[in-house]
Amino acid sequence: MTDARPFHFKHFSLYHHRSTMKVGTDAILLGRWTEVKPTDVVLDIGTGCGLLPLMLAQKGVAQVDAVDIDKASVEEATLNFEASQWRNQLHAYCADIVDFQSDNRYDLIVSNPPFFVHFSQCDSARKSRARHSDAALSFEALCAVVLRLVQPEGRFALVLPAKESMTFLKVAESMGLFLHKRLSIVPIAGKEPNRVNLELVLSQTADIQEDTFVIRDADNQFTPQYHEFLKDYYLG
Repeated sequence: MTDARPFHFKHFSLYHHRSTMKVGTDAILLGRWTEVKPTDVVLDIGTGCGLLPLMLAQKGVAQVDAVDIDKASVEEATLNFEASQWRNQLHAYCADIVDFQSDNRYDLIVSNPPFFVHFSQCDSARKSRARHSDAALSFEALCAVVLRLVQPEGRFALVLPAKESMTFLKVAESMGLFLHKRLSIVPIAGKEPNRVNLELVLSQTADIQEDTFVIRDADNQFTPQYHEFLKDYYLG
């Protein structure tokens, strides 16, 4: 039986049981890590339940347009936005991002994209489309969308598995998107990173900011770094 209870953060709650992209550590760490400005107009590609827009709105942005190809996800994101204190700043659209048209050029584009390129396809067509880049949005197509919709001085932040991030960076650089910041995420102390947060810009820089984040210690307890990093979002 599906758990239909909302997920509660300090300053907002959201339903996520109907969405292809539910509340998870990848998106939470990306939302917390991504820096914003009060004037930012933001695009979230593949919003799912709308978690990233809500996290960024809590930080303070001018507007977030949230796009997802899945109708049920967009309906749930809209419900979550309307229940929040930022309802006038958050807008959800049901569209294929490749075809999405906007009068805006975005200061910040964020995405927790489909990325399980090498995994077996899951049974659900909806989940498959949300999670597998060969079933939905290729790295080339994603970069093309960003280049079409980002401001010249804008940023693109996303999370990927560590292995896929290397392939993505090669594609991105060949198309004119360059690494500016990288956070390597280690699931358990002593292990290799399994996720990477990336921020890319349109101009190449020699000063790439590199950091490492460890979620759990060797005893499988959340690290002090994790608690401190998410204290503004998590209850307790």
